[in-house]
Amino acid sequence: MKEAACEYTKRVTIVNELGLHARSASQIAHIAREARSRVWIKQEDEIVDASEVIDILTLACGKGTAITLKIENLTDKKILDRIAALVEMGFRE
Repeated sequence: MKEAACEYTKRVTIVNELGLHARSASQIAHIAREARSRVWIKQEDEIVDASEVIDILTLACGKGTAITLKIENLTDKKILDRIAALVEMGFRE
C-alpha cells in the first residue's frame, strides 16, 4: 500500500535586517535538500522550491516579510521545523 501524502505548513516572518539574501537562502536550501519530499516556500501568490537558492531569491523577501513553509509529507516535519527556527532566529546573523 502506498503511503498517503500529507501537507504541513508553518508561517514565519523574516526578522534579520538583511532579509532573505544569498547566504540565508543557501542555508535554507541546504536543509531542504535533506527532506524526503519537496519543501516549498510561499510568499503571497508565489511558491518556490526551497532546495533551490535562485528560486528562493526570486521571492525578494525583506525584513518583516511573512512566508509560509510547506512540506508534502509529515516525515519531513523536522526539516520544516529546522528551517522555521533558522528564519525565526534571523539566520544566526
